[in-house]
Order: sequence, then structure tokens, then C-alpha cells
Amino acid sequence: MIISVKTGSRTQMIDITDQVRRAVKDFGVRDGLVHIFSMHTTGAVTINENADPAVPKDILNTINKIVPWDDRYTHMEGNSAAHIKVSLFGPSEMVALEDGSLVLGTWQSIFFCEFDGPRQRKVNVTVLPADR
Repeated sequence: MIISVKTGSRTQMIDITDQVRRAVKDFGVRDGLVHIFSMHTTGAVTINENADPAVPKDILNTINKIVPWDDRYTHMEGNSAAHIKVSLFGPSEMVALEDGSLVLGTWQSIFFCEFDGPRQRKVNVTVLPADR
């Protein structure tokens, strides 16, 4: 199942946990694994704290220092920094599904990480049922 994510800035972390939960519900699977995959080479998926908005801000500030936008890259499109950031974060996450619920810690959420926005993005959600 594809979920859409509209981003509003060059770098951004958007909480997509509720969208993933709705997609999982549509599958009708109670137990298994949920695979969340960014269908873009300049957008990633990660799990981190959702309670304090300073956490995603700090993550983005730090990754932008580690991988600056302009650093004499040779990629013709001019978005090498975004590709590097995705390689560091990864395009996907896997979350356990128990009794119809995502198994996440109290403060955890699933984030789409935009590194070359703003854009309209697609995230694939696949549920793998437990073998019972």
C-alpha cells in the first residue's frame, strides 16, 4: 500500500506513524512485521522520539552540519547531499505488529525524512503476516 507525504521544506522530518497505522489496519493482519519503505533516493525513513519537537530539529541541524548542502559534489543534479543523507539514514524501517498494533516505544514515531524538498513523496507500507 502506498501512502503519500507532502513535504514543505528542503530538509524536514514528518511523523507518518498515524498514516502507517491506517495502512496496517487496511491489511487486516493482527501479527507480523510492517515494512515502511521510501520510494525515493533523496527521502529516508527513521524511527525516533515524537514527544519533543526539538529532537527532529536537532537531528536535522546535525545532519546538515555533517553533510553540508554545498561541498563541491560532482553529481549533475546538485542534490548529492540528499543522496548521502539517505544512505546514512536508510530508506526503510521494519516494525513488529502485535495484536493489530505497531510495537513502538512510548516516545517513538515513524518519520519520513525529506532531504531534497519540498516535494510530494510516496512511502510503501507492506505487512508480512506472522507464520502461525
